[in-house]
Amino acid sequence: MNEPTPSSLATDENHLIAERRGKLAKLRAEGIAYPNDFRPDDNAAALRNAYGELEKDALAELDKHVKVAGRMMLKRVMGKASFATLQDSTGRIQIFLDRNTVGEDTYSQFKTWDIGDIIAVEGTVFKTNKGELSVHAATIRLLSKSLRPLPDKFHGVADQELRYRQRYVDLIMTEETRRTFVARSQAISSIRQFMLNAGFLEVETPMLHPIPGGAAAKPFVTHHNALDMEMFLRIAPELYLKRLVVGGFDRVFEVNRNFRNEGVSPRHNPEFTMMEFYAAYTDYRWLMDFTESLIREAAIAATGAAVVTYQDQTLDLSQPFDRLTIVQAIQKYAPGYTDEQLGDEATIRSELKRLGADVNGPVLARAGVGALQLALFEETVEAKLWRPTFIIDYPVEVSPLARASDTQEGITERFELFITGREIANGFSELNDPEDQAARFQAQVEAKDAGDEEAMYYDADYIRALEYGMPPTGGCGIGIDRLVMLLTDSPSIRDVILFPHLRKED
Repeated sequence: MNEPTPSSLATDENHLIAERRGKLAKLRAEGIAYPNDFRPDDNAAALRNAYGELEKDALAELDKHVKVAGRMMLKRVMGKASFATLQDSTGRIQIFLDRNTVGEDTYSQFKTWDIGDIIAVEGTVFKTNKGELSVHAATIRLLSKSLRPLPDKFHGVADQELRYRQRYVDLIMTEETRRTFVARSQAISSIRQFMLNAGFLEVETPMLHPIPGGAAAKPFVTHHNALDMEMFLRIAPELYLKRLVVGGFDRVFEVNRNFRNEGVSPRHNPEFTMMEFYAAYTDYRWLMDFTESLIREAAIAATGAAVVTYQDQTLDLSQPFDRLTIVQAIQKYAPGYTDEQLGDEATIRSELKRLGADVNGPVLARAGVGALQLALFEETVEAKLWRPTFIIDYPVEVSPLARASDTQEGITERFELFITGREIANGFSELNDPEDQAARFQAQVEAKDAGDEEAMYYDADYIRALEYGMPPTGGCGIGIDRLVMLLTDSPSIRDVILFPHLRKED
């Protein structure tokens, strides 16, 4: 048997749409298209929880009257009686209707309705002879006509492009997708509650910035007509949140959308969600403990346990996370490098060149040993960090906002958390010395002038804020999308963003 071609599928779909438009035209002529006077009192999950375990006779004796509404996903017409499956936001429940109860006219109308139509049902809960919890319809109505046929399971849902581009169809057809986004919501709610319980204040900071700051990234650029000035979509809220710490809010957090004009990949989307927080009188070691506990609680809220499975591998988030320096991580996961080799700029450059890195590009051409070690780590180790691991003590030259170590020259009190080979969080003891920060900004400006498009701008107002005095502070950003990928066993960031960015549709 030949598979249907895209053109034949399109022809069939157009024919079905034309048929449904004809049915809608008839509804309009009768004056009953798209009514909005039905209010459901019940849903599928609540009915199953309340009555799913009752015996058939006990349920019949209860004679429970219910009102439900949702999308018709299945339909079986059998002479004088029929079954349908109704799907609402909580799940599915079977509907039974017979001609004698609903009436000849309504039953005849029902037979013309299509899969995908939104229907309203009032009736009593009962169980069929096979034990299926159902609603015996006393009345049934069409609320919304579906003009487009739902995809069949073999062609529509399997089309990954359709799932991302038409997420509404994916949500209708795929229970796993619905579960993913419920889990996302539960994780974010848990994170918010965790922060509030720890004494943090939730705040909102601007998404349009006159100067992009808080991260090394290429911004999206726009223009504000009324102010006649160039503006940038937020790449991070960091500098605004720390202004609030200067202002006297000792603990602040924001669940925010950030925008970075960079590549699209299974782990990158130009628009993404972060939870960023700052706590006065803490440092990066406190932050690591706090972040570990937060992620553990989010996992329990979203999945019911601190042990999760990702891509067929088990991760136990209840166990203490590893902590390694960049050099320790290289020597553990890419063995063979000696301390002497990892301390020698020429040796590392030679290794990076062998691995295909652009050692003469704007980022690495001026890099010192610390930045080169980080580049080697990214090339050889990062993807291997499957179990939760804090990589600590980053070099000053790649950490322009982090406090320098009091005991190690050229090192900052900074960490990045990696799980399943990808960065989940980035945090550090904040640099609160305004003169040191001004010098770091100036170094970033010089790097930008040398061709590094991701280098930071000089933010004079932020320096002015620091000059009023910021208490010792720790701050961290957690990638919500990547965390949800982990908690929902999703291989691509597009699987956990409701409407990911895609190329224009042909």
